[in-house]
Amino acid sequence: MAEQQQESERIVVGVDGSDSAKQALRWAVRQAELTRGEVVAMTAWDMPQFHGALGWLPPSSSDESALEGRARDDLARVVEEVVEARPSVAVRTEVHYGTPASVLLRAARDASLLVVGSRGLGGFAGLLLGSVAQHCAQHAACPVVVVRGGDR
Repeated sequence: MAEQQQESERIVVGVDGSDSAKQALRWAVRQAELTRGEVVAMTAWDMPQFHGALGWLPPSSSDESALEGRARDDLARVVEEVVEARPSVAVRTEVHYGTPASVLLRAARDASLLVVGSRGLGGFAGLLLGSVAQHCAQHAACPVVVVRGGDR
């Protein structure tokens, strides 16, 4: 019988800096320890819409690199804060252009698991489930874990 090579479990986790996302990252790292998988901590950046007297104004091209750089720095800071200096599993970071839900769903196509926080930084604080978590839970091609944060 030929020996089958097992691929390690790839866990994608959405990170936006919120308490809920930090809890999701902690949960994903613990799960990866149990399954001998790897964690891909992801964040998305998008162009803000600027409005002027003539309607929508595209930002200058230098804004793109600044926005992406800020997203990359914010993600690195959160991962460093949440994950110990020498994690027991592989933790990679990725930053992609697009809306958070679309970036996470694209990455989850070939993932074993998608992990998101229940509430992000935007929207209405009173909602039990944020729009990104809800969209991912409804449309992901893999199992989704929604982790609550904050009141623990």
